[in-house]
Amino acid sequence: MQRVQLAEDLQFSRVIHGLWRLNEWNYSDRELLQFIEWCTEHGITTFDHADIYGGYTCEKLFGRALALSPSIREKIELVTKCGIVIESPERPSHRSHHYNTTKSHILASAEQSLLNLNTDYIDVLLIHRPDPLMDPEGVAEAFQALKCSGKVKYFGVSNFKDHQYRMLESYLPEPLVTNQIELSAYELENIHDGTLDFCQEKRIAPMAWSPLAGGKVFFGERDKDYRIRAALEAVQSEIGAASMDEVMYAWLFTHPAGIMPIVGSGKRERLSAAIDALKHKLSHEQWFRIYTSVQGYDIP
Repeated sequence: MQRVQLAEDLQFSRVIHGLWRLNEWNYSDRELLQFIEWCTEHGITTFDHADIYGGYTCEKLFGRALALSPSIREKIELVTKCGIVIESPERPSHRSHHYNTTKSHILASAEQSLLNLNTDYIDVLLIHRPDPLMDPEGVAEAFQALKCSGKVKYFGVSNFKDHQYRMLESYLPEPLVTNQIELSAYELENIHDGTLDFCQEKRIAPMAWSPLAGGKVFFGERDKDYRIRAALEAVQSEIGAASMDEVMYAWLFTHPAGIMPIVGSGKRERLSAAIDALKHKLSHEQWFRIYTSVQGYDIP
């Protein structure tokens, strides 16, 4: 498995396992541990969480599995996110859906994630969404407190545009290490608006959520779905890929930005498709054929 260098002493696996639907997989603690072990054996060592996933339940489920084999913590990297507040029976004090990136909320969220995940430290903590009420000085103070205590090693953001990223980073004593963005051979917003260019400018490898666009391309019936499906199937045949999944992952891997797709599935075969896609590199012609099928019009 390829490794991506994010900082001097921090690497992620090129394929990241996403746990946002963990509560739906109906794994026992032992079964989940076996799945985590399978991931590490196949080179997937980075696991992506957020405090709100599963209505504030997924971190706990993962932490219970880790408790069965504490030594596995040394083999993996844990990412989690904070800053979104949702109503949930797990958080009876929450009365509405909103953002909160205050110093006190970040610190409390990080402490709860550490407890939930059954770990002494988080490798990377992300601000989950840009907050129009964000006080960057307060965020900086929270980050510094967590860093100095050894509770969080590095920090990043999720769904930030370049101006939002620059603004926050200007208040921080050290650079952010990643931006988690929506990106796939279906959703091109973060290519068209310069977000991916900015990641390259900053020399940061982005994490890509929804790299298969939620499966829309496989079952959708819009003109866009048919166009993309036809392009993917043609390229699949040309490169000898086993599935369209592999082609979509290969499309991301071919880009020079070092994109790290987050595979949010509890099925080994889905993760295997992402791993197998690392064997393929699309030609410029193949990459652009898929790109223009998404746009629905030719490049200039």
